[in-house]
Amino acid sequence: MIKRWLVFMLALFVAAWLIPGIHVENDAWVAYAITAAILAFLNAILLPILRALSCGLIILTLGLFSLVLNAAMFMLSAYLAQTWFHVGYVVDNFWSALLGSLIVSVISMLFSSDEKRKKEEI
Repeated sequence: MIKRWLVFMLALFVAAWLIPGIHVENDAWVAYAITAAILAFLNAILLPILRALSCGLIILTLGLFSLVLNAAMFMLSAYLAQTWFHVGYVVDNFWSALLGSLIVSVISMLFSSDEKRKKEEI
């Protein structure tokens, strides 16, 4: 669980570093830590509910609507970090959120496959 949170922190750092529409203000590592915790919580609780409710749309778009849901979770986590916790992880627009969510997804997937490979070796 803590490893996953650290991976989310690293992924948020990489997203802010690569994408001009995502920036961090003030206490950067605090912002990464809080936003990563919020994103992990939203991905664990809210995202499965939204995917179940929009199952038809996901099938109709051949899975592309999942990208929109991921971008929405990314924007929502940045918004909640700003409004509730007053940390400055700022996502300027939807396209920045879409690219940021892709980066977070790829880094998370790489970590997950690495973790599975290590378990298989044991």
